[in-house]
Amino acid sequence: MLAKRIIPCLDIKNGRTVKGVNFVNLIDAGDPVELAKQYAIEGADELVFLDISATLEGRATTLEMVLRVAEQVNIPFTVGGGISSVEDVDALLKHGADKISINSSAVKHPDLINELSNKFGSQCIVVAIDAKQIDNDWFVHLAGGTIPTEIRLFDWAKEVEQRGAGEILFTSMNHDGTKNGFANEALSKLSNTVNIPIIASGGAGTKQHFVDVFTEGKTDAALAASVFHFGEIPIKELKEELRNNNIEVRL
Repeated sequence: MLAKRIIPCLDIKNGRTVKGVNFVNLIDAGDPVELAKQYAIEGADELVFLDISATLEGRATTLEMVLRVAEQVNIPFTVGGGISSVEDVDALLKHGADKISINSSAVKHPDLINELSNKFGSQCIVVAIDAKQIDNDWFVHLAGGTIPTEIRLFDWAKEVEQRGAGEILFTSMNHDGTKNGFANEALSKLSNTVNIPIIASGGAGTKQHFVDVFTEGKTDAALAASVFHFGEIPIKELKEELRNNNIEVRL
């Protein structure tokens, strides 16, 4: 049985880590490189860096920060934000990223998923999906959740798998930053819809929420931000709690 992964997420804006609620009201959470280093020491399995304003501002993710992170950590890390071409991905991987995450660019140009998967291998292509539940259905949103679409979550998830995505990072906009638990019903349906790993994002507030996302949500990994950034849930304690609930993790 594959070990479940715990992944701190660092949302980056203007070179700093930030955190908000429902994608807005951002507050500063520290230096991304220092946080990354600390999480690697504490036992995080992977890290995700999302340059949340890159797509809105029409610029590429900062390569210098990626290089600095690669020099400081010894665990895999994924980088996303403003990635729209083979050249962008090539540069990020050469600067030390292990995986890349695409979101808005994948929706606008679905063939990009095929191109990246064919060139770099599906194992390093993560498609991030930000979706909002509206009237009992889930709809994909773009550009940091600012642009709604009529694309349904489960249809899009199936398509990205078919196009060669290696993983899906699903963020529930309804749950993001609320600390009321993950969108386990949607996550469970998502896990049954596709055969690639699902990373759950949005809603972590307690250790029990992580237990629930693995047992009820059936996900492969759980991602969180503020509970880690502000020291509310130490990673080592979280993993011990998961192990006590018969959930396989790397300690």
